[in-house]
Amino acid sequence: MNRLRPFPDRRVAGLHLGECLRGREWHDPLVLGLARGGVVVAHAVAETLDAPLDVLVARKIGAPGHPEFGVGAVTARSDPVFDERGLAALGLTPSDLAGTRDEEQAEACRREAVYLDGRGPLPRAGRDVIVVDDGLATGVTATAALREVREDLPRTLCFAAPVGSPDAFDVIAGDADEVICPLRPPDFRAVGEWFTDFRQITDEEVVALLG
Repeated sequence: MNRLRPFPDRRVAGLHLGECLRGREWHDPLVLGLARGGVVVAHAVAETLDAPLDVLVARKIGAPGHPEFGVGAVTARSDPVFDERGLAALGLTPSDLAGTRDEEQAEACRREAVYLDGRGPLPRAGRDVIVVDDGLATGVTATAALREVREDLPRTLCFAAPVGSPDAFDVIAGDADEVICPLRPPDFRAVGEWFTDFRQITDEEVVALLG
């Protein structure tokens, strides 16, 4: 398969990513999919590695009036992470986004409760943890996710995505022990451009995959 072309869908991308990860000596591996789309990719990775799958929720913190423009991210339990250059370009400070931060963290908690269905997250301490998303754009969401997992004292912490922006690797380099991304197009603009089918994933699909 020519990897300069888009992946057909997230599952195919996950199978390809899983092959990139297979053959290593993982110690008690745990695969964490970033909800929602990353869970589809992570499910295929977990199958390939014969490893358990769990979910991690990270929410983008959007700029005022432009929620699609992410200038930060937060998980249910981590402190927020901000794109300092993005904030500076918009003349914002983290305190200006306190309301949005709290809303997104509350939504992360709500979604996590739905996905976990009353149970706690699978143990992460002492394990090789692989955080998986469907793509790496700015790196700010991945950073928030990695910092939450790091607090749980994994043995090693890897971030894996099928496609990503070359610039984003510098953003997350200090938070992951290793970053695996087989497709790093120099003309990267958006994750969705590298999938033929990049439809929205529902909460129900995430719950089914975790089940």
